[in-house]
Amino acid sequence: MVMSVVWTDHEEAVSQDKVLKIERETHKLEKRLCREVGKAIVDYNMIEEGDKVMVCVSGGKDSYALLDILLKLRARAPIHFDIVAVNLDQKQPGFPEDVLPTYLTALGVPFHIEEQDTYSIVKRVIPEGKTTCGLCSRLRRGILYRVADELGATKVALGHHRDDMLQTFFLNMFFAAKLKSMPPKLVSDDGRHVVIRPLAYVAEKDLIRWAQHREFPIIPCTLCGSQENLQRKQVGEMLREWEKKHPGRIENMFGALQSIVPSHLLDGTSFDFKGLKATGVPDPEGDKAFDAPEFPAAASPLRIVQL
Repeated sequence: MVMSVVWTDHEEAVSQDKVLKIERETHKLEKRLCREVGKAIVDYNMIEEGDKVMVCVSGGKDSYALLDILLKLRARAPIHFDIVAVNLDQKQPGFPEDVLPTYLTALGVPFHIEEQDTYSIVKRVIPEGKTTCGLCSRLRRGILYRVADELGATKVALGHHRDDMLQTFFLNMFFAAKLKSMPPKLVSDDGRHVVIRPLAYVAEKDLIRWAQHREFPIIPCTLCGSQENLQRKQVGEMLREWEKKHPGRIENMFGALQSIVPSHLLDGTSFDFKGLKATGVPDPEGDKAFDAPEFPAAASPLRIVQL
């Protein structure tokens, strides 16, 4: 009897320790998410006094997290801004129409559900087996810009995160021959809307953990969720494999997107190579043309294979 009490007390203590550890880690995660989103907002002047931010909520983990973190930041922000959540119901078969209204009502945030049957258009126009993302995103974009006008929104917030931006960079490089990523802030093609991506600094793995903690009612996309051979998914797998084998590589690559040196690339429209002349004035940041570039030591030595 005494032995069983001892074991029970020990198990309860271990269980309590686990609970406390989970709570500490979750608190750290929340602080990190708020810090990174807040930093992106400040760095790119995403949200200003009096803005009405239209948060596009698809039912996926990223847009849920975006809305969640923005509400937390608004409560303690030094400026006033309003938030309205918008969902585009694309009339996908089996789409649970009650999930988002129920969630947003309970959250107490103003929202609008826009019903447009883009699903039928995409299925009619795109051949079976082909990627639907391009047409689907163009249709969504036009509808959401119209809704932003109708709601008087001054900013349109999307839930793309750091990993999305890196994937887009490599997709453009591999398949479009461009050094181009996904900007944290842009003006729409018609010049009338400012689009922001407050999750620009946030890692997807943190959003996955946050979604699990908050138990968001995730709604899968039946249009693109089953397209396993999408180039974006393949690039995502490549990046995850790199991060697994070389921790810190993702952070370095993302940092590189914020540290561009046009004079050391080959784009004559971004740097005036033709007009470049010797000035006779030393430049401490100038190129040492005959020196090998210096890089930090690799985490693990490279293996040289003799052929």
